[in-house]
Amino acid sequence: MSPDITVKPVSRRPARQLPYPLNIYQSAVGKKWVMAITGIAFMGFVFAHMIGNLKMYLGPVEYDHYSEGLRELLYPILPKQAALWLLRSGLIVALILHLHSAYSLTIMNRRSRPTAYQSRRDYIAANFASRTMRWSGIIVLAFIGFHILNLTTGTVAAPGFEHGTVYANLVHSLEQPWVAFIYIASNLALGVHLYHGAWSLFQSLGANNPKLNAARRGFATVFTAVVIGLNLTFPVAVLAGVVSLPGS
Repeated sequence: MSPDITVKPVSRRPARQLPYPLNIYQSAVGKKWVMAITGIAFMGFVFAHMIGNLKMYLGPVEYDHYSEGLRELLYPILPKQAALWLLRSGLIVALILHLHSAYSLTIMNRRSRPTAYQSRRDYIAANFASRTMRWSGIIVLAFIGFHILNLTTGTVAAPGFEHGTVYANLVHSLEQPWVAFIYIASNLALGVHLYHGAWSLFQSLGANNPKLNAARRGFATVFTAVVIGLNLTFPVAVLAGVVSLPGS
């Protein structure tokens, strides 16, 4: 007879506990809060960015003046562009936290998901939004890189780029149909991401009462429609010649 063999379960070593309040982020609830708060910051940014870009309809003087105003925020209290770089740094930190919390929650969900039978209906209900958010997020992240290289550094698809002539740089870029298409397609992906994010952030923050669902859906719909609807007018206006360089 073969001897009895006792197999001890392999336990996962618990993660090292961080000091308070950093240890809150180690929980799923903490990660959801971070994701929601950084999401709110990005929603504020895209809304403010959209409002500022509306100045392109007022012509090159107003639009370039708006751009210069961003570089001179809080000047002379702070050196020129210091406040702008503080805002950029804050957005970069928020982006890193947003990405990390999204990745961490995905890993936690996979580890906790049962391997037993799961109905197709449950699969669709539980995963459609997350899969959509993942791919729309990747598209938006790629677009951010393209946007910076296009209109901030003038490295990509920016004919005649010149620092300070923001209106002319924008028109020259969006006059190229393939560039305008990238902006249009990326904004549609941003719209999907915004809608799901605006809808789910309330739940992440604990406001998940079914009585609030109509208000949550209405807010997500209106906010997304306003931001993306107006953003889409920018490349379309340039392609249609509504926005153009003086004398062209």
